Amino acid sequence: MAEPQRAKAPAGTKKRRRPWWQKMLIGLSILLLTLGLVGGIGFAVLWNSVKIPDPNADFLTTTTFVYYKNGKTQLGSFQVQNRISLEFDEMNPYVRDAIVAAENRSFWTDPGFDMMALARAGVGVLTNSDSAGGGSTITQQYIKVMYLTQEKTLSRKVKEVILAAKIGQALSKEEILQRYLNTVYFGRGAYGMEAASQAYFGIASKKLDLAQSVALAAIVNSPSNLDPRNGDQQAADLLERYQYTLNGMVEMGKITESQRAAIYGKLPKFPKIARDSQLGGPKGFLLSMVQDELRTLGFTDEQIAGGGLKVVTTFDADAQDAAVAAAQKIGKQAAASAGIKARNLHPAIVSLDNATGGVLALYGGSDYVENQRNWATTARPTGSTFKPYALAAALRDGWTLEDRLNGNTFTPDGDSSPVHNAGGSNYGTVNLLKATTSSINTAYVDLVQQLPDGPSAARQAAVDAGVPDDGYFDMSNRIPLGASEISPLRQAAGYSTFANEGLRVTPHVVAEVVDANGKTAYQAEARPEQAIEAEVAIDVSYALTKVAEDGTGSRAAALGYPVAGKTGTRYYSSGAAIKTVAAWFVGYTRQITTAVMYVAGDDGQHDLGNSFYGSSYPAMTWLEYMQKAMDGKERVEFSPPTDRTSTRTPTPRPTRTHTATPTVSASGTPTPTETSSEPSPSPTETATTEPPEPEPEPTTTKPKPTPKPTGEDAEEP
Repeated sequence: MAEPQRAKAPAGTKKRRRPWWQKMLIGLSILLLTLGLVGGIGFAVLWNSVKIPDPNADFLTTTTFVYYKNGKTQLGSFQVQNRISLEFDEMNPYVRDAIVAAENRSFWTDPGFDMMALARAGVGVLTNSDSAGGGSTITQQYIKVMYLTQEKTLSRKVKEVILAAKIGQALSKEEILQRYLNTVYFGRGAYGMEAASQAYFGIASKKLDLAQSVALAAIVNSPSNLDPRNGDQQAADLLERYQYTLNGMVEMGKITESQRAAIYGKLPKFPKIARDSQLGGPKGFLLSMVQDELRTLGFTDEQIAGGGLKVVTTFDADAQDAAVAAAQKIGKQAAASAGIKARNLHPAIVSLDNATGGVLALYGGSDYVENQRNWATTARPTGSTFKPYALAAALRDGWTLEDRLNGNTFTPDGDSSPVHNAGGSNYGTVNLLKATTSSINTAYVDLVQQLPDGPSAARQAAVDAGVPDDGYFDMSNRIPLGASEISPLRQAAGYSTFANEGLRVTPHVVAEVVDANGKTAYQAEARPEQAIEAEVAIDVSYALTKVAEDGTGSRAAALGYPVAGKTGTRYYSSGAAIKTVAAWFVGYTRQITTAVMYVAGDDGQHDLGNSFYGSSYPAMTWLEYMQKAMDGKERVEFSPPTDRTSTRTPTPRPTRTHTATPTVSASGTPTPTETSSEPSPSPTETATTEPPEPEPEPTTTKPKPTPKPTGEDAEEP
């Protein structure tokens, strides 16, 4: 039987078509079904392929060892995991509730992961941003610690979620929380709540009260940044996290509002707990700096403390021994001479490899366990060691070392008090080279006031050389006289740029990191940047070689190598009272730059006494160290000064000169004369540097004090 024929459309009519939006919906539906099918198959494959590892096999922590730059001599180690495991019922209920309130308030009801938080974390991974926040539940954090790396990749996150779902099925919530609290890192080398309780409070975790329990739970979020032992800011940040945790415990119904109110306003008392002896002595400062730099390079506290890393530093073992010996030997002599208790006098040394920026040696204090302040990284007034930055600013502006300046006492424009030289001495008109060699304060103030926006130009030269832009700068025409505060580490970096003919390298202490599998995880690279013009840096170095040859830093010439350097002594006078607060010598060869600073008192702002000048104990310490550090090294000359013609336009400025006529020697060189009876500055506190006292030799008795000038600044002749 024939099939019935479909009726044909009347001639001239068009076939009816679906609207475009229907076609799009159908296409999207098919695409989504296909993707869903493929995704489901892919997820099933992932689910079956991801196996729960054996934590006893995969969670093996090993000690991280730290080596000197030769990679063979061990400097120290970072503590292998300190852990004491507890059963769930043995755990302090306050700690259990507090950790949930602090880290994952939906812990008891979630499937082991939070999809919204995971999405935020995914965005952060894809955009390489931390602003999207984390995405880890307690279950995920446990998995990350036990089985996975700390890398921020989408594949690692996916694996983490699958493992979280699987472990959520295999273990009860109580078992997960127990394992987490036995493995999570609390800082201070402590893994797990029991070790943390001992490390922070010196008691068993079962004895922790509510406030102590909440504080420990709050610290887990960022142990290195929330340990109150590390400073006031860390304590303030911990209090904020502590209060957040308490609020969560109230929301969860674990404590009452009255319990919260009773302890909300302040942290519990943290008793003084002895630090690990491995950080004792001067080397503790080195190891602490290594830890800090590893964190900035992206290594976590868990990796640093127990990741089995091999860390090769830039420290040279022989140079480090020499720095410790020099600081302690000369420091002891200086303390006896000045009548200061040795524990109250703080010499600091930083020595840099000019080619790489690697810190070869550092002395920040006698015992890191006793006092964690690192004097080598503490900013203090620089005295006349700031003058080279003003010199660089002038050379950038077209000045030459032959341009002339006022070497006499005078009162700058807009000032109410005069600027003085050593003992009120006058030098007449001097060139910039002489002003640097003899550290003539009046000439340098005259220089800065003639430069276009002189204080800013000097400050910019310092920043370009390697001084941090976030420190204190005296933005007056007296900026070269050294009220500005810089740490020895950064002064060494700034002078190293001059030694490198304007090439700036970043100081660092980590040279290489090798992971537990023998794979290089980090390799430092020197990336010099022409931050100061080469001809400017060359002329600065030439001027500073004259300082070391026959100027205020002539003691350094005994090294036997070409040396450039600058002394600096900062003190304040108020009427007849004199207070010396810092004494410096910063010097360099072509290979090594070393900065030495002496300060006194717990805050480094106490009086050093009348026997301290940059040319005395700081220069002696520098020489004692550098004789060992440079032993056997090649003699490399500095480049000769450039042959430039001055292009500056002199800016005449009216100044009130007090005594303008210097005494001139038979050779035609101006010699200092005493100033006229110009009234001394008002008894308000004024700053001075480098008094005219002859360089003292080390003695075991306190010398008879010699009065220092009460003028603005002065440098020993």
